[in-house]
Amino acid sequence: MAEFLLEILSEEIPARMQARAADDLRRLVTDGLTAGGIAFESARALVTPRRLVLALDGLPLAGPDLSEEKRGPRVGAPAQAMDGFLKSTGLAVEQLEQRDTGKGVFWFAVIERKGRATVDLLKEVVEATMAAFPWPKSQRWGTHSVRWVRPVQSILALFDGAVIPVQFGPVTAGNVTRGHRFLAPATFAVTGFADYAERLRAAKVILDPAERRDTILTGALALARAEGLTLKDDEGLLAEVAGLVEWPVPLIGSIDDAFMDVPAEVLITSMRAHQKYFSLLKADGSLAPRFIVVSNMAATDGGAAIVSGNQRVLRARLSDAKFFWDTDRRRRLDSRLPKLMERTFYAGLGSMFDKASRIDRLAGKIASRTGADVTQAKRAGRLAKADLSSEMVGEFPELQGVMGRYYARNDGEAAEVAEAIAAHYSPAGPSDSCPTAPVAVAVALADKIDTLVGFFAIDEKPTGSKDPFALRRAALGVIRLIVENDLRVKLGDLLKESWREYTSHFAGERFLFKKDGSSALRVGVTDVNYDTDYIVISGGEHCSEEEILENVILSQYMNIPSGEKTANDLLSFFADRLAVAWKEQGIRHDLISAVFALGGQDDLVLLRKRVEALASFVASDDGSNLLVAYRRAANIVRIEEKKDGTSFAAPVDPARLVQAEEQALAAALDRVGPMVEAALQAEDFAAAMAALATLRRPLDSFFEQVTVNADQPDLRLARLGLLAAIGTAMGRVADFGKIEG
Repeated sequence: MAEFLLEILSEEIPARMQARAADDLRRLVTDGLTAGGIAFESARALVTPRRLVLALDGLPLAGPDLSEEKRGPRVGAPAQAMDGFLKSTGLAVEQLEQRDTGKGVFWFAVIERKGRATVDLLKEVVEATMAAFPWPKSQRWGTHSVRWVRPVQSILALFDGAVIPVQFGPVTAGNVTRGHRFLAPATFAVTGFADYAERLRAAKVILDPAERRDTILTGALALARAEGLTLKDDEGLLAEVAGLVEWPVPLIGSIDDAFMDVPAEVLITSMRAHQKYFSLLKADGSLAPRFIVVSNMAATDGGAAIVSGNQRVLRARLSDAKFFWDTDRRRRLDSRLPKLMERTFYAGLGSMFDKASRIDRLAGKIASRTGADVTQAKRAGRLAKADLSSEMVGEFPELQGVMGRYYARNDGEAAEVAEAIAAHYSPAGPSDSCPTAPVAVAVALADKIDTLVGFFAIDEKPTGSKDPFALRRAALGVIRLIVENDLRVKLGDLLKESWREYTSHFAGERFLFKKDGSSALRVGVTDVNYDTDYIVISGGEHCSEEEILENVILSQYMNIPSGEKTANDLLSFFADRLAVAWKEQGIRHDLISAVFALGGQDDLVLLRKRVEALASFVASDDGSNLLVAYRRAANIVRIEEKKDGTSFAAPVDPARLVQAEEQALAAALDRVGPMVEAALQAEDFAAAMAALATLRRPLDSFFEQVTVNADQPDLRLARLGLLAAIGTAMGRVADFGKIEG
């Protein structure tokens, strides 16, 4: 068995592309070998900033010999058919066999193929892989027609110690590579992977990305401990820096005290985004005036000159950040609102100023339901997007919201307003913390609901795996905000109210008709006092504001779905998101569907309690057995209703029941119905499930002793009515027909 080693040396590969490139190289080459009938024992792909490496072990020198059998024409077939068959097989008639298949005698060809040499297949597969490599971005260089992420400098390709002459544009593979660009640039030959890895390390190249990452982390932690500091966790930056250096050397530098009054988030973001520096923290968690820089050099002076140079560059970077900070604070946050009119939220959904206005009004309505201060919620909603017009957020978009908090504090806004501005984008993902302050929750909900309603109204919904506007993430954020804060709100009502906030944008101008009979005036909806005025369409009838906006303008004139339809579409979307979110917490999707099928289940806190109670119920012996009996009853009722063309849902006359078992079931149903209803009214779903569980034994006895389709028509109807009543009673709790298993 032999080994294959491939190295593609190029100019620097962007760090964000490296891990994917290594996976693609391994996948494409191994898939090509497998398709060619060549097996292997192991495949390992590695990557550094300048090289993609693939090592395969356990390769045969050639593929296995293959025997292929083909059936040809019937013996005695026309010559033309025989000629075609012989041509396709490459054989002569004398090399064919005649076989009786039971359906006649046919010609058969047995074609023996020698296994293909592995070296030939490797050359073909590697060249095809490089030609079609799926880089997110690639380039041509010089006058060459081939494309790669960066200009290719050399290719090393060895099979069983011998060179495979792979060609890619102007480069032909050999057995030579080179080490670190500055520390060991000389070329050297290698004989195999072990020799290659050893000589690379001696040439100041750590081949394994995980080892480079560990080297960076270990060195940075040691430097931080020596200063009595801690390293700020940043896995993303650690992975990126490991993709920027082949010989990592962590060093520690200082931040000038003049910049330490700039918000820590600004300093951390500036150092991370522009310089790839790691931040250090004091014991109290505040930012320390130190940073870690990872050099790609082992300097003879211990890195003093490197640190000095990086401090000088950082000084210039932070001077810009301090300038933005000082400049932005000279203007109040609310003075930046008009500038938002120049920033489009999305084509068809207005400007960011329009969005801020909608958030203002919707946050006020949500606040009244959640116990937040309405005035503060509206103020925070109005200012939530204002920092988008600031110099700092223009330079560092990732600081939007965070800078709004600082500027609101600087303006003397209430602390609750400032914190809500900072938190209104949260939660941005499953690992992000969820706001808990009432004002922040109201504004965060308003922002996300406004986005969802707007995009659904203009039919920009997620499709398949595509979700360019992160609507799934917004829906999960709404779910977390409601459930984790135990908010008792009707989600459908919030969606409809958000939809109404869009009407002024969707409808444009319209005519205002005063109650006092004065002539109509052309105005914008924002100018209308809905308590005293009516809106009319030119030539139309007098309608209330809500009727006009929902039914006339949007449905007929603007081709926008009604608020009811938009809300229903979104509730279905939320049901899917709930299934995804709660599945990760061990809650079955079919139980969510069973509760949602009841309709009107848009109180997510109540929905969660109901689903959890249902999960406990179906997991119990009584629950699982009752579910089996319910299905049997439902199937019988469905079949008989289809046969009779009628429904058996009418109340059952107890006088028609003759057997003790059916009388006991009827009595149990009479007893359980009020118990379930009372438990549901009290939102005690466990008690409702417990009441249903008492139906199990009388229902089991009914099926054991009672013939449902009795000969007497009245008795049959009564018994079918009993089974229909089972579905009605259980249907008050959930649609058990949607439960699987």
